Amino acid sequence: MIPPMYCTKLALLLSSAFHFNHATYSWTGSMLFRLFFAAIFFCATPVFAAPYIPSSDATKLERLPFKPNDPVARELAQMRAELQRDPRNLKVAVKLAQRYYQLVGGEGDPRYLGYAQAALAPWWKMPSPPPEVQLIRAQLRQFSHDFEGALTDIGQILAKNPLNADARVLRAVIQMVQARYDLARADCLALNNVMNDLLVIGCEAMVDSLTGKTKQAYTTLKAELADTPEASPDDQMWVLTRLADMSLRLGMIDQTRLHFKQALALNIEDHFLLAAYADFLLEQKQPAQVVALLKDKTRSDGLLLRLVFAERSLNLPQAKAHETALAARYLAAQLRGDTVHQLEEARFSLHVLNQPKRALTLAQENWKAQREPQDARIFLEAALALKDPAGGKLALDWMDKNHIEDPYLQKLALQLKGLQK
Repeated sequence: MIPPMYCTKLALLLSSAFHFNHATYSWTGSMLFRLFFAAIFFCATPVFAAPYIPSSDATKLERLPFKPNDPVARELAQMRAELQRDPRNLKVAVKLAQRYYQLVGGEGDPRYLGYAQAALAPWWKMPSPPPEVQLIRAQLRQFSHDFEGALTDIGQILAKNPLNADARVLRAVIQMVQARYDLARADCLALNNVMNDLLVIGCEAMVDSLTGKTKQAYTTLKAELADTPEASPDDQMWVLTRLADMSLRLGMIDQTRLHFKQALALNIEDHFLLAAYADFLLEQKQPAQVVALLKDKTRSDGLLLRLVFAERSLNLPQAKAHETALAARYLAAQLRGDTVHQLEEARFSLHVLNQPKRALTLAQENWKAQREPQDARIFLEAALALKDPAGGKLALDWMDKNHIEDPYLQKLALQLKGLQK
């Protein structure tokens, strides 16, 4: 059941439900009522708020978060106009979808996923669409945790063109997320002579870091970055973020901080980087820095979660409003059948709502799709909060099988195993 204070906020949010229509959002009545009554069913106390119903579908409820004369806004508007004139213009559709996908990674705003899919509507449901469409579809499916759908698309792409580096990298990432490390390594090795050495070594280093060779992986990747001064800013940021993750799991806190600062100094907007750095700052008991970093990033559910953690630890007055908004977003995701948020909702349930049983259930469901250190962390934390060693068994087995090197995870594992005695 959802606490009443969250239901009130949810009712207000759902009363202005919207769907994407070109550059603006329009009212969709039937969807509103399905969501509104479903929300009432799930809430602990019924809440009835008078909905605002625009007079027509053309009423603008919200614009995309761009400033006037923003070059990105102009670029998107131009491509949307071209696509509106000719919805089957493959070149423009692919370019627009790619741009939206980049914005998802940069800003963490999940709405861009829908915009990208809408741009590809004429080809989206084809079993074998054009390769450029199929690759973006695989990327969007991966982002939405439809890993099997993404792997099907990637398999078809690579069957036609084994040298497609983007498809190969994407499959390697999915295999790593699902702890299929031998398959991931095979895809990394297949990138030799297809992609630059820095990214190939980075791919292999990621696998090594999850299979008991973190120190070796870190040293090799750091040296390769130093030997590749010509690396693009995007490649540098990707490598530095991975070096930060590896050094943290090796307990090298000063190096971790340095790598994060080096990555941030590149001034590339990246949701993953900000989330990882915020988690690091929270672990280092520096919540004020998290607030300064994320105060303007509340459109991203993941970043809002970190902001809530920081605000709560500082007893800031805005924490409660942000908690309420985040709870409403999670409930809306549940009503859509969206499982993307299970990891972070588990963290929210445990550390904000103090609902360890709910957190463990979410962590167990999330584990079916992805098995990375951050997934194991909330899994073990929830099981430990419940004093339930059996509840965390899958994560413990994963750690033992793959020789996971992570001081915090190892501490949790020892505590949980100690409860069995």
